[in-house]
Amino acid sequence: MGHRKKHAPKRGSLAFLPKGRAASPVGRIRFWPEVETEAPTLLGFAGYKAGTTHVFMVNDTPGSLDFGKEVAHSATVLDVPPVTVCAVRAYTGNQYGLQSFTEAWTKKSPKDLERALTPPENHNPEQAFKRMEENLDKIVEFRLLVATQPRLASVPKKKPDLVEIKVAGGGIQDQLEYVKNILGKTVPATDILKEGQYVDVVSVTKGKGFQGPVKRWGVRILSHKARKTKRGIATLGAWHPARVVYSIPRAGQMGYHQRTEYNKRILKIGPDGSEVTPKGGFLRYGQVTGTYILIDGSVPGPSKRLIRLRYPARPPKRVPEEPPKIVSISLESPQG
Repeated sequence: MGHRKKHAPKRGSLAFLPKGRAASPVGRIRFWPEVETEAPTLLGFAGYKAGTTHVFMVNDTPGSLDFGKEVAHSATVLDVPPVTVCAVRAYTGNQYGLQSFTEAWTKKSPKDLERALTPPENHNPEQAFKRMEENLDKIVEFRLLVATQPRLASVPKKKPDLVEIKVAGGGIQDQLEYVKNILGKTVPATDILKEGQYVDVVSVTKGKGFQGPVKRWGVRILSHKARKTKRGIATLGAWHPARVVYSIPRAGQMGYHQRTEYNKRILKIGPDGSEVTPKGGFLRYGQVTGTYILIDGSVPGPSKRLIRLRYPARPPKRVPEEPPKIVSISLESPQG
């Protein structure tokens, strides 16, 4: 028999190195897609993760083996109170990317905004909008600074989370009129997202602290007769190069990393959270009372984490025209 090459694929993905802690528990969106709609719209939203349940729905994927049949899917419930538009930010562009041009802040800041930052005093938004109008030929995009309303969710805090969301659709003049009208108002999720649409989910995963290479990279546990250790690695690498190369699985921080998951489908958006809250409430979250979004599958992060939704960066080619038909949503208590 000839010598068979040992097949030993690399354990764990090197795509996300270095595996450091995220800078903030609020995910940062570095890319906004181009969306062509007649009227301007916000390209994202934010809500708090309440927990997971499961739904029975009719499979509407053409060509699927279960097409037209009732299937069970896991689903995540997000608590999405309306967000408050605190400021408008205009950007100009040059060869280095976007440059912040000017900002217009609302005169009536929400009362909890001072917990997050100090709003500008005696700010005149009309003056800022006038400056934007005079320089409209230079401005390439508008973004809104919106604040969440944790008091209307079941998260145990009052300090709002401030996020920036791009405005797209229509022409730049239409966008200016849109941001003028929306400044200082609250925007519900139903104005931005609709049932059946796909979104990208950006959030920070559960933190797991300092973990060894077996849990962190999935390497094999060594024989109990191995030298010194079982849950370590057998070798730190070759003699040359005479250093430990970055691709060797080592112990270190695991979890609390920012992740983006593409093309999660919105199964349902409803105004009354009691439709999806299980008996006794969600574990480590409680009752969802206001607007909720039901997302197919899982999203990164523990309950209470802020989850950012964005229009899809690479949407699927075939999107069903109608939202899925949900037969029932499980409200069984997770604790029996």
